[in-house]
Amino acid sequence: MYITDQRQLKEFVSRAKTSPILAVDTEFLREKTYWPKLCLIQLATEEESVAVDPFRVKDLSALADLFVDEKIVKLFHAAGQDMELIAHEMGVIPRPVFDTQIAASLLGDTLQIGYGSLVMNECNVKLKKADSFTDWSRRPLTDSQLEYALDDVIYLPRIYHSMKARLEQLGRLSWLDPDFEELCDPERYRVDPYERFKRLKRVNQLTPRQLSAAREVAAWREEAAMKRNVPRKWILTDEQIVEVCKREPRSLDELFMVRGVSNALKTDDARRVLAACKQGLDAPEEAWPELNKAFKSEPNVDPQVDLLYSLVKVRAKEAGVAFGVLASHADLAKLVRGHYDEVDILKGWRRHLVGEELLRLMRGEIVLGIEEGVLKVTDRTR
Repeated sequence: MYITDQRQLKEFVSRAKTSPILAVDTEFLREKTYWPKLCLIQLATEEESVAVDPFRVKDLSALADLFVDEKIVKLFHAAGQDMELIAHEMGVIPRPVFDTQIAASLLGDTLQIGYGSLVMNECNVKLKKADSFTDWSRRPLTDSQLEYALDDVIYLPRIYHSMKARLEQLGRLSWLDPDFEELCDPERYRVDPYERFKRLKRVNQLTPRQLSAAREVAAWREEAAMKRNVPRKWILTDEQIVEVCKREPRSLDELFMVRGVSNALKTDDARRVLAACKQGLDAPEEAWPELNKAFKSEPNVDPQVDLLYSLVKVRAKEAGVAFGVLASHADLAKLVRGHYDEVDILKGWRRHLVGEELLRLMRGEIVLGIEEGVLKVTDRTR
Protein backbone atom coordinates (compact mmCIF):
# COMPACT_ATOMS: atom_id res chain seq x y z
CA MET A 1 0.00 0.00 0.00
CA TYR A 2 1.27 3.46 -0.95
CA ILE A 3 0.25 6.04 1.67
CA THR A 4 -0.11 9.54 0.29
CA ASP A 5 -2.53 11.30 2.65
CA GLN A 6 -3.08 11.87 6.37
CA ARG A 7 -6.19 9.70 6.60
CA GLN A 8 -4.42 6.65 5.19
CA LEU A 9 -1.53 7.13 7.60
CA LYS A 10 -3.77 7.40 10.66
CA GLU A 11 -5.71 4.31 9.64
CA PHE A 12 -2.49 2.30 9.22
CA VAL A 13 -1.15 3.49 12.57
CA SER A 14 -4.39 2.44 14.23
CA ARG A 15 -4.01 -1.06 12.78
CA ALA A 16 -0.28 -1.26 13.53
CA LYS A 17 -0.82 -0.45 17.21
CA THR A 18 -2.33 -3.91 17.65
CA SER A 19 0.80 -5.60 16.26
CA PRO A 20 3.65 -6.76 18.54
CA ILE A 21 6.22 -5.97 15.83
CA LEU A 22 6.83 -3.28 13.23
CA ALA A 23 9.49 -3.55 10.53
CA VAL A 24 11.03 -0.19 9.56
CA ASP A 25 13.24 1.06 6.75
CA THR A 26 13.79 4.41 5.06
CA GLU A 27 14.97 5.75 1.73
CA PHE A 28 16.86 9.02 1.75
CA LEU A 29 19.37 11.18 -0.10
CA ARG A 30 22.19 13.26 1.33
CA GLU A 31 24.55 13.96 -1.57
CA LYS A 32 23.71 17.68 -1.57
CA THR A 33 22.75 18.22 2.07
CA TYR A 34 24.24 17.84 5.53
CA TRP A 35 21.10 16.28 6.97
CA PRO A 36 19.67 13.28 5.12
CA LYS A 37 16.57 14.12 3.09
CA LEU A 38 13.79 11.67 3.93
CA CYS A 39 12.17 10.37 0.74
CA LEU A 40 10.20 7.30 1.80
CA ILE A 41 9.33 5.32 4.95
CA GLN A 42 8.59 1.62 4.62
CA LEU A 43 6.73 -0.18 7.39
CA ALA A 44 5.43 -3.71 7.82
CA THR A 45 3.54 -5.75 10.34
CA GLU A 46 2.91 -9.44 9.90
CA GLU A 47 -0.34 -8.61 8.10
CA GLU A 48 0.56 -5.73 5.78
CA SER A 49 3.29 -3.52 4.40
CA VAL A 50 3.09 0.17 3.47
CA ALA A 51 5.27 2.89 1.96
CA VAL A 52 4.65 6.37 3.38
CA ASP A 53 5.43 9.32 1.10
CA PRO A 54 6.74 12.17 3.31
CA PHE A 55 6.53 14.58 0.35
CA ARG A 56 2.74 14.25 0.40
CA VAL A 57 2.09 13.30 4.04
CA LYS A 58 3.53 16.32 5.81
CA ASP A 59 2.60 15.45 9.41
CA LEU A 60 4.39 12.29 10.55
CA SER A 61 3.61 12.70 14.26
CA ALA A 62 1.32 9.67 14.18
CA LEU A 63 4.35 7.57 13.22
CA ALA A 64 6.36 9.12 16.03
CA ASP A 65 3.80 7.81 18.51
CA LEU A 66 4.10 4.37 16.97
CA PHE A 67 7.90 4.40 17.14
CA VAL A 68 7.95 5.06 20.89
CA ASP A 69 5.22 2.55 21.76
CA GLU A 70 7.01 0.19 24.17
CA LYS A 71 4.61 -2.66 23.37
CA ILE A 72 5.84 -2.87 19.78
CA VAL A 73 9.30 -4.16 18.84
CA LYS A 74 10.70 -2.14 15.93
CA LEU A 75 12.63 -4.32 13.49
CA PHE A 76 15.54 -2.93 11.48
CA HIS A 77 18.44 -4.22 9.44
CA ALA A 78 21.54 -2.08 10.06
CA ALA A 79 19.51 0.41 12.10
CA GLY A 80 22.07 3.20 12.55
CA GLN A 81 21.24 5.51 9.66
CA ASP A 82 17.49 4.87 9.88
CA MET A 83 17.49 5.67 13.60
CA GLU A 84 19.52 8.83 13.00
CA LEU A 85 17.10 9.96 10.29
CA ILE A 86 14.01 9.30 12.43
CA ALA A 87 15.59 11.13 15.37
CA HIS A 88 16.30 14.18 13.21
CA GLU A 89 13.01 14.21 11.29
CA MET A 90 10.60 13.32 14.10
CA GLY A 91 12.51 14.08 17.28
CA VAL A 92 12.03 10.57 18.70
CA ILE A 93 14.19 7.47 19.11
CA PRO A 94 12.37 4.21 18.23
CA ARG A 95 12.37 1.70 21.05
CA PRO A 96 12.47 -1.17 21.77
CA VAL A 97 14.39 -2.32 18.69
CA PHE A 98 15.75 -5.51 17.18
CA ASP A 99 18.51 -5.21 14.57
CA THR A 100 18.78 -8.31 12.38
CA GLN A 101 22.32 -7.41 11.26
CA ILE A 102 23.56 -7.38 14.86
CA ALA A 103 21.60 -10.51 15.72
CA ALA A 104 23.01 -12.37 12.71
CA SER A 105 26.53 -11.99 14.12
CA LEU A 106 25.51 -14.21 17.06
CA LEU A 107 24.21 -16.88 14.72
CA GLY A 108 27.38 -17.49 12.73
CA ASP A 109 27.00 -14.86 10.01
CA THR A 110 29.75 -12.42 9.11
CA LEU A 111 29.93 -8.99 10.67
CA GLN A 112 27.70 -6.47 8.85
CA ILE A 113 25.97 -9.04 6.65
CA GLY A 114 23.91 -7.38 3.92
CA TYR A 115 20.12 -7.49 3.91
CA GLY A 116 19.98 -9.29 0.57
CA SER A 117 22.28 -12.05 1.80
CA LEU A 118 20.26 -12.41 4.98
CA VAL A 119 16.96 -12.69 3.08
CA MET A 120 18.51 -15.37 0.87
CA ASN A 121 19.86 -17.27 3.89
CA GLU A 122 16.69 -17.03 5.96
CA CYS A 123 13.89 -16.94 3.38
CA ASN A 124 15.52 -18.43 0.27
CA VAL A 125 14.48 -15.35 -1.71
CA LYS A 126 16.77 -13.44 -4.07
CA LEU A 127 15.94 -9.75 -4.00
CA LYS A 128 15.85 -7.66 -7.17
CA LYS A 129 18.59 -5.04 -7.57
CA ALA A 130 17.25 -2.98 -10.46
CA ASP A 131 16.26 -0.01 -8.28
CA SER A 132 19.20 -0.06 -5.86
CA PHE A 133 20.48 3.30 -7.16
CA THR A 134 17.12 5.01 -7.51
CA ASP A 135 16.72 8.75 -7.03
CA TRP A 136 14.08 8.45 -4.32
CA SER A 137 13.35 12.18 -4.40
CA ARG A 138 11.80 12.02 -7.87
CA ARG A 139 8.07 11.63 -8.31
CA PRO A 140 6.04 9.78 -9.32
CA LEU A 141 7.47 6.53 -7.97
CA THR A 142 6.99 3.50 -10.22
CA ASP A 143 5.46 0.19 -9.16
CA SER A 144 8.93 -1.33 -9.50
CA GLN A 145 10.41 1.22 -7.12
CA LEU A 146 7.70 0.68 -4.54
CA GLU A 147 8.08 -3.09 -4.78
CA TYR A 148 11.84 -2.75 -4.29
CA ALA A 149 11.36 -0.46 -1.29
CA LEU A 150 8.79 -2.71 0.37
CA ASP A 151 11.05 -5.74 -0.06
CA ASP A 152 13.26 -4.09 2.56
CA VAL A 153 10.63 -4.65 5.26
CA ILE A 154 8.29 -7.47 4.26
CA TYR A 155 10.82 -10.20 5.14
CA LEU A 156 11.93 -8.73 8.45
CA PRO A 157 9.08 -10.20 10.59
CA ARG A 158 9.84 -13.72 9.32
CA ILE A 159 13.57 -13.25 9.86
CA TYR A 160 12.94 -11.86 13.35
CA HIS A 161 10.88 -14.83 14.49
CA SER A 162 13.43 -17.29 13.10
CA MET A 163 16.37 -15.50 14.72
CA LYS A 164 14.61 -15.02 18.03
CA ALA A 165 13.75 -18.73 18.28
CA ARG A 166 17.35 -19.78 17.56
CA LEU A 167 18.83 -17.20 19.93
CA GLU A 168 16.49 -18.35 22.71
CA GLN A 169 17.49 -21.97 22.05
CA LEU A 170 21.15 -21.00 22.35
CA GLY A 171 20.49 -18.88 25.45
CA ARG A 172 21.85 -15.79 23.69
CA LEU A 173 18.81 -13.56 23.20
CA SER A 174 19.56 -11.46 26.29
CA TRP A 175 23.16 -10.98 25.12
CA LEU A 176 21.84 -8.51 22.55
CA ASP A 177 20.16 -6.24 25.10
CA PRO A 178 23.16 -3.91 25.60
CA ASP A 179 23.66 -3.55 21.82
CA PHE A 180 20.02 -2.68 21.26
CA GLU A 181 19.97 -0.30 24.24
CA GLU A 182 22.97 1.49 22.75
CA LEU A 183 21.05 1.92 19.48
CA CYS A 184 18.30 3.67 21.47
CA ASP A 185 20.65 6.03 23.30
CA PRO A 186 19.91 9.64 22.20
CA GLU A 187 23.57 10.57 22.72
CA ARG A 188 24.46 8.32 19.79
CA TYR A 189 22.60 10.67 17.44
CA ARG A 190 23.77 14.00 18.83
CA VAL A 191 26.48 15.71 16.81
CA ASP A 192 29.44 17.09 18.75
CA PRO A 193 31.23 19.48 16.36
CA TYR A 194 34.33 19.41 18.56
CA GLU A 195 34.83 15.70 17.95
CA ARG A 196 34.84 15.96 14.18
CA PHE A 197 38.56 16.77 13.93
CA LYS A 198 39.39 13.16 14.87
CA ARG A 199 37.94 12.00 11.54
CA LEU A 200 39.77 14.42 9.29
CA LYS A 201 41.77 12.73 6.56
CA ARG A 202 45.52 12.89 7.28
CA VAL A 203 44.89 14.42 10.71
CA ASN A 204 47.72 12.30 12.11
CA GLN A 205 50.17 14.53 10.21
CA LEU A 206 49.52 17.39 12.64
CA THR A 207 51.48 18.31 15.75
CA PRO A 208 49.52 18.54 19.03
CA ARG A 209 49.35 22.32 18.72
CA GLN A 210 48.15 22.14 15.12
CA LEU A 211 45.65 19.50 16.21
CA SER A 212 44.21 22.05 18.63
CA ALA A 213 43.70 24.41 15.69
CA ALA A 214 42.14 21.62 13.62
CA ARG A 215 39.63 20.94 16.37
CA GLU A 216 38.44 24.56 16.27
CA VAL A 217 38.34 24.84 12.48
CA ALA A 218 36.60 21.49 12.02
CA ALA A 219 34.01 22.48 14.66
CA TRP A 220 33.34 25.78 12.85
CA ARG A 221 32.91 23.90 9.56
CA GLU A 222 30.55 21.36 11.16
CA GLU A 223 28.34 24.03 12.67
CA ALA A 224 28.28 25.98 9.39
CA ALA A 225 27.38 22.86 7.41
CA MET A 226 24.54 22.01 9.80
CA LYS A 227 23.16 25.54 9.73
CA ARG A 228 23.33 25.80 5.94
CA ASN A 229 22.37 22.14 5.42
CA VAL A 230 25.14 21.50 2.91
CA PRO A 231 27.84 18.79 2.82
CA ARG A 232 30.78 19.81 5.00
CA LYS A 233 33.20 19.37 2.09
CA TRP A 234 31.33 22.11 0.20
CA ILE A 235 32.62 24.56 2.80
CA LEU A 236 36.17 23.25 3.25
CA THR A 237 37.62 19.83 2.50
CA ASP A 238 39.41 17.76 5.12
CA GLU A 239 42.66 18.23 3.24
CA GLN A 240 42.26 22.01 3.24
CA ILE A 241 41.67 22.09 6.99
CA VAL A 242 44.75 19.97 7.65
CA GLU A 243 46.93 22.09 5.34
CA VAL A 244 45.65 25.32 6.89
CA CYS A 245 46.53 24.08 10.37
CA LYS A 246 49.95 22.89 9.22
CA ARG A 247 50.68 26.43 7.99
CA GLU A 248 49.60 27.97 11.34
CA PRO A 249 48.35 31.17 9.63
CA ARG A 250 48.20 34.53 11.38
CA SER A 251 46.76 36.52 8.47
CA LEU A 252 44.29 36.07 5.62
CA ASP A 253 47.17 36.16 3.16
CA GLU A 254 48.76 33.16 4.88
CA LEU A 255 45.39 31.41 5.04
CA PHE A 256 44.82 31.90 1.33
CA MET A 257 48.19 30.36 0.50
CA VAL A 258 46.52 26.95 0.93
CA ARG A 259 45.27 25.83 -2.47
CA GLY A 260 41.57 26.46 -3.08
CA VAL A 261 40.79 28.19 0.21
CA SER A 262 40.41 31.68 -1.29
CA ASN A 263 37.86 30.31 -3.77
CA ALA A 264 36.04 28.22 -1.18
CA LEU A 265 35.53 30.89 1.47
CA LYS A 266 33.91 34.28 1.34
CA THR A 267 35.76 36.99 3.24
CA ASP A 268 33.57 36.78 6.36
CA ASP A 269 33.95 33.00 6.53
CA ALA A 270 37.68 33.27 5.94
CA ARG A 271 37.96 35.61 8.94
CA ARG A 272 36.01 33.14 11.07
CA VAL A 273 38.28 30.28 9.99
CA LEU A 274 41.36 32.36 10.76
CA ALA A 275 39.98 33.28 14.19
CA ALA A 276 39.18 29.63 14.94
CA CYS A 277 42.67 28.58 13.87
CA LYS A 278 44.33 31.23 16.04
CA GLN A 279 42.16 30.23 19.00
CA GLY A 280 43.35 26.64 18.71
CA LEU A 281 47.00 27.59 18.19
CA ASP A 282 46.97 29.92 21.21
CA ALA A 283 45.22 27.46 23.54
CA PRO A 284 47.30 26.38 26.57
CA GLU A 285 49.20 23.14 26.10
CA GLU A 286 47.11 21.32 28.69
CA ALA A 287 44.03 21.96 26.52
CA TRP A 288 45.51 20.42 23.38
CA PRO A 289 43.62 17.32 22.24
CA GLU A 290 45.14 13.91 21.61
CA LEU A 291 44.43 11.24 19.04
CA ASN A 292 44.13 7.58 19.89
CA LYS A 293 46.93 6.30 17.71
CA ALA A 294 47.17 2.67 16.67
CA PHE A 295 50.80 1.75 17.14
CA LYS A 296 52.20 -1.14 15.16
CA SER A 297 54.91 -3.67 15.92
CA GLU A 298 55.26 -2.77 19.58
CA PRO A 299 57.62 -5.27 21.26
CA ASN A 300 55.72 -5.09 24.56
CA VAL A 301 52.27 -5.38 22.98
CA ASP A 302 52.42 -7.74 20.01
CA PRO A 303 53.18 -10.98 21.94
CA GLN A 304 50.29 -10.31 24.31
CA VAL A 305 47.96 -9.55 21.41
CA ASP A 306 48.96 -12.86 19.78
CA LEU A 307 48.08 -14.69 23.00
CA LEU A 308 44.70 -12.99 23.30
CA TYR A 309 44.07 -13.68 19.62
CA SER A 310 44.45 -17.42 20.27
CA LEU A 311 41.84 -17.38 23.04
CA VAL A 312 39.36 -15.37 20.96
CA LYS A 313 39.81 -17.79 18.06
CA VAL A 314 39.00 -20.75 20.33
CA ARG A 315 35.86 -19.15 21.77
CA ALA A 316 34.68 -17.89 18.37
CA LYS A 317 34.92 -21.40 16.93
CA GLU A 318 33.10 -22.93 19.90
CA ALA A 319 30.29 -20.37 19.68
CA GLY A 320 29.96 -20.58 15.89
CA VAL A 321 30.74 -16.86 15.59
CA ALA A 322 33.10 -15.31 13.06
CA PHE A 323 36.33 -14.07 14.66
CA GLY A 324 35.88 -10.57 13.24
CA VAL A 325 32.51 -10.31 14.97
CA LEU A 326 34.17 -10.76 18.33
CA ALA A 327 37.32 -8.66 18.07
CA SER A 328 39.80 -6.95 15.80
CA HIS A 329 43.56 -6.73 16.17
CA ALA A 330 43.16 -3.05 17.08
CA ASP A 331 40.67 -3.92 19.86
CA LEU A 332 43.01 -6.48 21.35
CA ALA A 333 45.92 -4.01 21.21
CA LYS A 334 43.82 -1.42 23.07
CA LEU A 335 42.94 -4.06 25.64
CA VAL A 336 46.62 -4.84 26.23
CA ARG A 337 47.34 -1.12 26.68
CA GLY A 338 44.59 -0.89 29.31
CA HIS A 339 42.11 1.16 27.25
CA TYR A 340 39.19 -0.86 28.55
CA ASP A 341 36.52 1.76 27.86
CA GLU A 342 37.34 1.85 24.14
CA VAL A 343 36.79 -1.79 23.18
CA ASP A 344 33.52 -3.52 22.31
CA ILE A 345 34.87 -6.87 23.47
CA LEU A 346 34.34 -5.75 27.08
CA LYS A 347 30.72 -4.80 26.39
CA GLY A 348 27.49 -6.77 26.17
CA TRP A 349 27.52 -10.29 24.81
CA ARG A 350 31.14 -10.08 23.69
CA ARG A 351 32.25 -9.63 27.29
CA HIS A 352 30.08 -12.57 28.27
CA LEU A 353 31.48 -14.78 25.52
CA VAL A 354 35.19 -14.00 25.85
CA GLY A 355 35.91 -10.50 27.17
CA GLU A 356 35.92 -11.40 30.86
CA GLU A 357 38.10 -14.40 30.10
CA LEU A 358 40.59 -12.19 28.25
CA LEU A 359 40.97 -10.07 31.38
CA ARG A 360 41.60 -13.21 33.42
CA LEU A 361 44.22 -14.33 30.91
CA MET A 362 45.97 -10.97 31.23
CA ARG A 363 45.93 -11.31 35.03
CA GLY A 364 47.46 -14.79 34.79
CA GLU A 365 44.41 -16.52 36.26
CA ILE A 366 44.11 -18.79 33.21
CA VAL A 367 46.74 -20.18 30.88
CA LEU A 368 46.76 -21.55 27.36
CA GLY A 369 48.44 -24.78 26.43
CA ILE A 370 48.40 -27.48 23.77
CA GLU A 371 47.18 -30.97 24.52
CA GLU A 372 47.16 -33.58 21.77
CA GLY A 373 47.48 -30.86 19.17
CA VAL A 374 44.49 -28.89 20.49
CA LEU A 375 44.63 -25.52 22.27
CA LYS A 376 43.33 -25.88 25.84
CA VAL A 377 42.34 -23.27 28.41
CA THR A 378 43.30 -24.08 32.01
CA ASP A 379 42.00 -22.22 35.09
CA ARG A 380 44.90 -21.70 37.51
CA THR A 381 42.65 -20.57 40.37
CA ARG A 382 41.05 -23.97 40.82
